Amino acid sequence: MSAVNSIPSGYKVNGCGATRESTVGYKQTEVGVIPEDWEVKPLIEVATIATGNTPPTSVSANYGDEYFFVSPADLGEHKYILDAGKKLSQKGFGISRKFPSSSVLFTCIGSTIGKCGIAPIELTSNQQINAIFPDKSFSSEYLYYELSFLSPRIKALAGEQAVPLINKTQFGESPVALPPLPEQRAIAAALSDVDALLAAQDKLIAKKRDIKQAAMQQLLTGKQRLPGFSGEWEVKRLGDIATFYKGNGLAKSELDPYGSEPCIHYGELFTRHPETITKILNRTNTTDGVFRSVSNDVLMPTSDVTPNGLARASCVQQAGIVLGGDILVIRANPKELNGSFLSYVIRQLREQVMRLVSGTTVFHLYGADMKKFEFAMPPVDEQQAIVQILDDMDADLAALEQQRDKTRAVKQGMMQELLTGRIRLV
Repeated sequence: MSAVNSIPSGYKVNGCGATRESTVGYKQTEVGVIPEDWEVKPLIEVATIATGNTPPTSVSANYGDEYFFVSPADLGEHKYILDAGKKLSQKGFGISRKFPSSSVLFTCIGSTIGKCGIAPIELTSNQQINAIFPDKSFSSEYLYYELSFLSPRIKALAGEQAVPLINKTQFGESPVALPPLPEQRAIAAALSDVDALLAAQDKLIAKKRDIKQAAMQQLLTGKQRLPGFSGEWEVKRLGDIATFYKGNGLAKSELDPYGSEPCIHYGELFTRHPETITKILNRTNTTDGVFRSVSNDVLMPTSDVTPNGLARASCVQQAGIVLGGDILVIRANPKELNGSFLSYVIRQLREQVMRLVSGTTVFHLYGADMKKFEFAMPPVDEQQAIVQILDDMDADLAALEQQRDKTRAVKQGMMQELLTGRIRLV
């Protein structure tokens, strides 16, 4: 990462970073307090701005797989636009407004206002996106970071319309802070270094997830056996070895971070808990009529607006946890069935779970359905050994994700400091 060469006059370094003691050498502007030698200009005075257009969709010959046709869904994940959900043929591209390489794209309509990206090649977009064409007077990469930083302020221009919209004139009049060009490039280089680190972390996390998925496929089906284990696995029907219960009550309004009782709300099962629950995330003061966990219980959500989320299972290892309504509780003898093993198996055999789901608008999964679930079950000591391997992989993934989150936080802090001139690089 680029090193900080100096801290501007009027700042001091303390345990929290660089903080301003006075405004000497700085000025108040529409975009906040910035160094005196920086300029503030409307975008329209800096560069050409163009809006995309959509070739007639009724003409199938306009669409193909040759040229990027960018929509808001293609922006926001990466600095450079690496792919597009739709592509145009040579004919469709020929009748489109083209954006040259290094253009900065910015979404100006709908809930995605503020998503940005840089064109790595000549491309075009639909009319929901404005493009700022590159110019020798500014750094496209710097402008990308500046617009990302200012996006909440620009988004506010849309007001509270049913469909939020920032027209081209409003967008063009948006002021941006512009350091001298060498400083723009230095700021962009420093932030690009952090983006490169984030990309490497994302790539490693994706690789680890693929490795875990492959391990699950091999270990949970008995295709690969761990050292010291042999013998045939038995195919079991879940209803023959487990008892089924339902959680009770616990609306979101009853959650209280300072509550006396640890609890699990069914909504957490969709995204916040892995196969083994090691940390209880919520608390409540509700005690009347509650349903409490027993160690080794397997929890599944029982309703959702889409069926996909219902093939999730998590094993709670703590007893006495308050379990909310819409939670299916699968309880088995831990000397026969390890709850975490069952959770891994349920997630691995999601297609079987999907066949047990009922409903059209709202989808449901009941205990009577999961009783029919069948799986191959090894002896409990082999189950525990498999779980240990997979839990270790989960812990490794969690550590990498935490490290990535810290890098993201560092990037946000750097943007706050560098894009306001609180810390100078040249």
